[in-house]
Amino acid sequence: MDIVLIAGMWLDGSAWDAVVPELEKLGHRPIPLTLPGQGDGNADATYDDQVAAVVAAVDAADGPALVVGHSAACALAWAAVDTRPEQVAHVALIGGMPRQDGEKYFGFFEPVDGVVPFPGWEPFAGPDSDDIPDDMKATVAAGAIAVPAAITQGIVRLTDERRYDVPVTLVCPEFSPAEAKEWLESGDIPALTKATRLDFADIDSGHWPMFTKPAELAGILANCTERI
Repeated sequence: MDIVLIAGMWLDGSAWDAVVPELEKLGHRPIPLTLPGQGDGNADATYDDQVAAVVAAVDAADGPALVVGHSAACALAWAAVDTRPEQVAHVALIGGMPRQDGEKYFGFFEPVDGVVPFPGWEPFAGPDSDDIPDDMKATVAAGAIAVPAAITQGIVRLTDERRYDVPVTLVCPEFSPAEAKEWLESGDIPALTKATRLDFADIDSGHWPMFTKPAELAGILANCTERI
């Protein structure tokens, strides 16, 4: 199956370099995306441009695809499901939750001079990043891409309730499936309360399993392709 891979903030398609060969070994065709404004040099890119890029990848896939969003990009994956519910076979959300219609795409860090730069590792100290070796942290930080404010401040628009019928797997890295279920039951993941086919996958990693547990992550994603 074609698997569209969307990395979160400050990352381009190379974030999936260790996952791609593992998925290929399992018989799938991974499609790692470098998003507009997030690795392609387009400083004028907007949130809508990023959504359009993900939808274009889904349109170009060979049959209904598995769409994978990581962290903030879970909102992009969900937007693609909303736009093309009949062409997304399954959506996997890694370490993040979809946004709701009318919400800001990414409001956790305020823009500085028109961009949101990588803030360093301090805000992610603890379970988010404890599993990343120092040399890997240095490499990731050196390659981090400042994201244009027109992307982070974009407003999510969702219109097609058929998205709720697309199977969803919430991949739980720095939090557990039990915690995610508690959040769902308490209303803290409102975008998924109407999902009709939702399951959870545990992975023993921090927030960036594509770097620290690529084989295990590939196995989880391959398993998603079997639960269509």
